Amino acid sequence: MAQKPVIGIDLGGTNMQIGVVAESGKVLGTSRKKTKAADGMDAVLSRLSEGVIEACAEAKLSLKDIAAVGIGAPGAVDPVRGVVLEAVNLRWSDVALANILTKKLGVPTFLDNDVNVAVYGENKVGAGKNAADLLGVWVGTGIGGGLILNGELYYGTFMTAGEIGHTILIPNNPPGHRSLEHNCSRTAVVDRLVRLIESNHPSSLSSMVDGDFERIKSKVVAKAYEEGDELTVEVVDDAASFLGIAISNVVTLLSIGKVVLGGGLTEAIGDAFVQKVAESCRRFAFPDVCKKVEIVASRLRDDAGVIGAGLIAMERMKKK
Repeated sequence: MAQKPVIGIDLGGTNMQIGVVAESGKVLGTSRKKTKAADGMDAVLSRLSEGVIEACAEAKLSLKDIAAVGIGAPGAVDPVRGVVLEAVNLRWSDVALANILTKKLGVPTFLDNDVNVAVYGENKVGAGKNAADLLGVWVGTGIGGGLILNGELYYGTFMTAGEIGHTILIPNNPPGHRSLEHNCSRTAVVDRLVRLIESNHPSSLSSMVDGDFERIKSKVVAKAYEEGDELTVEVVDDAASFLGIAISNVVTLLSIGKVVLGGGLTEAIGDAFVQKVAESCRRFAFPDVCKKVEIVASRLRDDAGVIGAGLIAMERMKKK
């Protein structure tokens, strides 16, 4: 008997993406919306519910045809209790999201971290397929990470493993400028570029956005980088170098053989960014055998979180 499809939800700090996912990992229908976290949790969940209905309609299905819902949320989560412990980008703390959505949608819902689900998707059907040990790092609004160890998602004692973005990179920096996320996320890269441009450092970014710096997003940064804008290249390469150092520490500590990079900034800039991160990681990884670590771009790209969340929901339904 064929497995009923599931819903996979990738809830990010900036965008949410919803998809109907088949057992093979194929996405049958999708919906995308802005998260708009500033509108409050209820408004976010209403938009999310609308997106679920839209994705089902595109797949020519109804919620009655759906076996389960999987959702990846940013920040620290407790997947056993289905609780978002702390999601800075959403301004949420101790939100029983799985229970809320189960009641709202009438379908069993399972929660995990947004990067965990993306890494799970890559491990099942993407760039990290069948890797026994895998680190995933997603660079976008913030920076998140996920770990596969011995073929299973690794959570740790406190169920929060993988939060590489909140590791301290430069401890003597002022508050708000110390962590990996503070220095290497798309948000950090854009903030640094804007500060430098406003301090009279020349850059083609100014003309690209007609002086409206709020329009500088990942794709704009990628275009300036590709065109060789000196300031953009310097700032992005600096971020990539620091990111590589942080990853090298994990590779050294856990002897990880494969790393998948994803997220909006990584996908926009592409191979050039991945290579800069890889060069930095291999420079600092220890011992020499760890310099053989393979660092690759996400194959599932935007769909990684949706597919992974769906496949996790499918797996957990089987275990119930």
